Amino acid sequence: MCQEKFISRALTIAALLSSSAVLAAQPTGSHVVLAGHRISVEIAATDAAREHGLMNRTHLSSGHGMLFVYPDARPRYFWMKDTLIQLDILFFDARRRLINVSADTPTCKADPCPSFASAAPAMYVLELNAGAANSLGIKMGDTFKLD
Repeated sequence: MCQEKFISRALTIAALLSSSAVLAAQPTGSHVVLAGHRISVEIAATDAAREHGLMNRTHLSSGHGMLFVYPDARPRYFWMKDTLIQLDILFFDARRRLINVSADTPTCKADPCPSFASAAPAMYVLELNAGAANSLGIKMGDTFKLD
């Protein structure tokens, strides 16, 4: 699937669910295939959904994650304010190629919280449970597809 169709599909799913922050809490029925593994994802494709992300959640099931979809590739910065689950943050470029991982990213309950950056311009960010990238054998340069 070409990049434009991928983005269009992700944005359509987001629009169908909601344009509010509640989108971040809604399953989409989408899956990412990465390193031969099928991962159920919620898609955060609106500003509100991306801002809310996985905040205030106490659990993320194994084999699940959140895919952040942006309209363009540029440096991305994530922080863990009010995120209660330790995560792996995987940054992907416009070709859906893994450019870096913030592994075992610690939670943060009070300001100031550190930010975790993409190593290059990123268009997609995938959050998984801490340790998942390593246990799944994900490596730099791997690409994902939306299934």
